[in-house]
Amino acid sequence: MAWDPAQYDLFEAARARPGHDLMAALPPLKPATVVDLGCGAGKLTMALANRWSAAEVAGIDSSSAMLGRAALLDARVAWELGDIRNWRPQAPVDLLFSNAALQWVEGHETLFPHLLTRVAPGGVMAVQMPRNFASPSHTLLRQVAAEGPWAALLEGKLREAPVHDPAQYYDWLSPGARRVDIWETEYLHVLDGADPVLEWTKATAMLPVLETLTGPTLADFMERYRAALAAAYPRRADGRTLFPFRRLFIVATR
Repeated sequence: MAWDPAQYDLFEAARARPGHDLMAALPPLKPATVVDLGCGAGKLTMALANRWSAAEVAGIDSSSAMLGRAALLDARVAWELGDIRNWRPQAPVDLLFSNAALQWVEGHETLFPHLLTRVAPGGVMAVQMPRNFASPSHTLLRQVAAEGPWAALLEGKLREAPVHDPAQYYDWLSPGARRVDIWETEYLHVLDGADPVLEWTKATAMLPVLETLTGPTLADFMERYRAALAAAYPRRADGRTLFPFRRLFIVATR
């Protein structure tokens, strides 16, 4: 998908916080190798590199636009264009980190156990993914997509539940891990600006729509979705908008 780094960064602090929370939950480590799968523009990767300055750190992403920004940050990190599904390290890594990326990859029942095998014994796989697909931001997106004249064009492009129940990930990972910690956090993002939830989803959940529809058709879709979001997420008395957002965290020690 054609990621837009500028659009993604509109809510940079809110998007980055879960990644920093995942880092804070890591067990004591002295990794020699660190890989950030789905590193995006690389700011969290740099936080990992700064925390473990002696480690070899790589950031992998499928977006050349995102990696173009990441490459401006620091030459210490090996920035690599690649698909998570095809990622094969030369040797097992000590820390495999992935923030808000694996929800875009299908087949978690095989993907997660496979990724765990790419972690060295005693190493850690740490993952954060959104699990808010039953929230109005996503249910309304699918509803508008299914009910408009664009329904045939968008059929099958918006997934209903790409992230599973926490217990399912435990069952997939526990056979190959010494310890699996799983928890969920619901953040209450306080957003500024006009139609902020629309602006948020334009950088992520709406990408399949933006890549499929054009011109007046896209404008009509956006207006219907905007109106539905405005009703679901009304502005508060201070002019801001509250956006509850649930996220799933996994820390598996091999």
